[in-house]
This record gives sequence, C-alpha cells and structure tokens, in this order.
Amino acid sequence: MQQTTLGGLKVRLAGGTDGRGGGTGPLVILLHGFGAPGDDLVPLAEMIDVPAGTRWLFPEGPLPLSLGFGDARAWWIIDFARIQADREAGRVRDMSMEVPNGLALARERLARFLDELPRSLPVDFTHTVIGGFSQGAMLTCDAVLHGTAPFTGLVQLSGNLLAQPVWSPLMPQRKGLPVFQSHGADDEILAHIGAERLRDLLAQAGLAVEWHSFRGGHEIPELVLRRLGVFLTKVLTKS
Repeated sequence: MQQTTLGGLKVRLAGGTDGRGGGTGPLVILLHGFGAPGDDLVPLAEMIDVPAGTRWLFPEGPLPLSLGFGDARAWWIIDFARIQADREAGRVRDMSMEVPNGLALARERLARFLDELPRSLPVDFTHTVIGGFSQGAMLTCDAVLHGTAPFTGLVQLSGNLLAQPVWSPLMPQRKGLPVFQSHGADDEILAHIGAERLRDLLAQAGLAVEWHSFRGGHEIPELVLRRLGVFLTKVLTKS
C-alpha cells in the first residue's frame, strides 16, 4: 500500500501489479463511513477476490472529527443531537427527503477529485467501480447521479436513500448501471427500510440492482465480501 494526495484528497492505494496500486488494471474506489479513519476499508483489498491486477483506491474524508478516539474523519457533518433524540424516542431515522448540510460541498470535492484523477493515474472509468460504506456509500450514490463519468458499477454498503426529490429525477440517466447493495436487517445506525427505498427507486429507474440483505447491523460481513467479489469480477471483466 502507498499513501499520497490526489485531487486534493489524501488517498491510499493498494493492489495492482505491485501491491501499491501500480499498473493499468481495473480500478475500485471505496469511500469510508462517518467517524472512521481514512484507512478503514483498506483491508478489503486483501479480503475480496477480484481479477489479477485490480487496483484499489481509498480516499480519506477531508473533515477531521473530535470523537475522543483515533483519527476520525467525515465527508460531511451529521446532526448527532437528532440521531440521539430519534433513538431515545424509538423513531426510525428517515432521511429520504433530506438534503444534508454539507452534501453539496462533499459532492464538489469528490467531483474535483475524480476530474483530476486521470492526470495522476492511468484511469479508464469504463473499467472503474465506485462506492463506499455508510456515509461513503451515500456520497458516491449522490456523485454518480450528478456526474457523467461512465463507471462500470456502483457499490452501496449499508447506505440509505437521501434527497429523494433531487435523486429520483437523475436516476434514469444511469439506466443499466450495475449496482451492488447490501444492508443489515438489524442496522441501528441507518434503517434497513431506507436502503430498501433506495433499492426500489434505483430498480424502477432501470439500474441493475443486486440486493443483499443480511442478519446483522451496521457492518460488512464475510458473506457480503464474497458476493461483492463476484460482482466486481463480473463488471470489471465485461467487454
């Protein structure tokens, strides 16, 4: 693995021909979730079975957090008080109609990163999958819907539907895009029903959604990793 700065973001590169993101193979870009360190998802490069030469790129959220432990990062700041109030009241957290403060800026930062990426690395977006976990999943969904880069796949690990009035009209523009989506039935951070709503809207718009619900919480279990490997192999090797 190597660590560098690309497009204004700190990134970690793995895989490829040298274990440090070298070569010209297909690319997987994964964004971590809220409160995680920038290297949170890096171990997935060793855990997921993908075609030889596949490169992995893990951008780090630009916002530092003071959570009292380690190096916590974020893509945008969330409303802790509301989350706590919803939990105490036993309310299901429905974010489907919300456009979070900071989402637009996060999208702009990611778009700038993606625009500048081919200047630093050999990148063919038709052989690139983008996605993430939790907040990273939601940001990549937002970015893909707003952008035009011809990604070959989108990965949504424990994400949720956001900004429905904004996202829904954009979805048909990505008709046919393969999507891998997983979510824990007992997720207490982001409700399972929010993931189901996202799944249904994407499918109705013509995206090819592969859905995996599992018994568990806000996590990426081994079963999902195995299935994700099959998905990545399929979309990264298609002609």
